[in-house]
Amino acid sequence: MTRKLTGGCACGSVRYQLLKKPMFVHCCHCDDCQRLTGSAFVLNAIIETQAIKLLRGNPVPVLVPRENGRHDIYRCPKCETAVWSDYGQRPNLRFVRVGTLDNPTLLEPDVHIYTRWKAKWLKLPKRTPSFRDYYKTKELWPKASLKRLDTALGR
Repeated sequence: MTRKLTGGCACGSVRYQLLKKPMFVHCCHCDDCQRLTGSAFVLNAIIETQAIKLLRGNPVPVLVPRENGRHDIYRCPKCETAVWSDYGQRPNLRFVRVGTLDNPTLLEPDVHIYTRWKAKWLKLPKRTPSFRDYYKTKELWPKASLKRLDTALGR
C-alpha cells in the first residue's frame, strides 16, 4: 500500500491505521445497514483484524440484534462513532467503516450488494459489479485477497 490509511472517530479518542490494503470493499444497500447508519448505504473495507493498528483509544463492541446472525459494531466509548464491525463472531476479520478514514475517497467500492433495497434515486456506476442480494466471493475477489481471507478465517 503506497499511502497510509488512517482514520478515527468523530471526537478523536479512537485513532487507527490500516497496515495493509483492504481485501475488498463492499457498498451495502441492505435495509439493516441503512437503519444502522442512518444513510442510504454503508461502505465497509474488509481487512484482517491484525492489520488494524490502534494508535489511540479502544473501540468497544456493541451487540446489534439481527435476523441473520450476530453483529458487533465497534464504537468509540466517548462519542459512539462506529469505526468497524464484526459480522458473525469472526475475531480475525473486520469491516472498517470507510467513512471513518481521514480520506475516505481513497477507497472505492469493489461491489454493490443488496441492491434490492437501494434508494431509487441512486444511480450505480456501470463499471462496478452490483447484486440484488449477495454474490459468490470466489468469483469476484482477487486471488490474493481470497488467500488472505482463507488465512483470516483459519481455512
